[in-house]
Amino acid sequence: MDRVVRITAHLKPAEAKADAYDQMYARVKNFDGFLAALDQSGGSSPKALALYGVPKESYSGDAEMFDAIHEMRQRIVSCPSFNGNDVLGAILFEMTMDRQFNGMPASQYLWEKLNVVPFVKCDKGLADEQNDVQLMKPNPGLDALMTRASAAGVFGTKMRSLIKQANPVGIAAIVAQQFETARQILGHGLMPIIEPEVDINSATKKEAEAMLYSAITEELNKLPEGTQIMLKLTIPTVDNLYKGLCEHPKVLKVVALSGGYVRVEANNRLAKQNGMIASFSRALTEGLNAKMTDAEYNDTLGNSIRSIHQASST
Repeated sequence: MDRVVRITAHLKPAEAKADAYDQMYARVKNFDGFLAALDQSGGSSPKALALYGVPKESYSGDAEMFDAIHEMRQRIVSCPSFNGNDVLGAILFEMTMDRQFNGMPASQYLWEKLNVVPFVKCDKGLADEQNDVQLMKPNPGLDALMTRASAAGVFGTKMRSLIKQANPVGIAAIVAQQFETARQILGHGLMPIIEPEVDINSATKKEAEAMLYSAITEELNKLPEGTQIMLKLTIPTVDNLYKGLCEHPKVLKVVALSGGYVRVEANNRLAKQNGMIASFSRALTEGLNAKMTDAEYNDTLGNSIRSIHQASST
């Protein structure tokens, strides 16, 4: 593994924190791996567990469900193939950030043991649909979460909205909300990933993506010089539609969500996009089962990791 983590014991806490952030920034800027999205929330965890071979009947209540999903995540990050050779970063659920992997705080384990940059999901889910989109729910606790995330050594955040149809009013509202929240996150010294997902089943996906490109570009141009954000976008219908965003000086990285595509299709579509790398969740864990032997599990996940990295670097 090409290690970039430096010994910082001689530095004061604030200096060590800034030094670690700078190392993570350079890693994200220069490496073409992918982000592992391990941020299933309370709403999406039951489905993720069911696909993983853990039915609802095997746990009782939210506490046991979150314990089960944490066991799934810990097994993923403990796989020998899950390291900085292929994996650039990992997006954690808030409760995962507060837990441990193999006896170490989750973010610290990812960065110091695996050379994987930690992010945290910071939204509180989707609001009801309006103007063919779903904005993020109000998030009055965001500042407190950002303070905790910064203290935990997290590099950045991720927040998701959803676009159902090509409605210019709805899309403008989503992008405005995302950038307003991004400014709040930047104020805490963290890197925001803006995720205005376009539903892959939308009848107007192509048109919605063109509107989204324009709206994002307009908001990017309003950011102060020297400011950067990241973007997480649905793989576009028109190949290389987002190439201009990948090259924009105020964008550190553009990552792609799998959006419900199976891994082979997601990889094939991603490989045609210059500058985009993967940030897959379901496509990453596809084929994994809790009942697999360690050898079966590590082989299956290792093959997935390598295929996703290859699609990201094509």
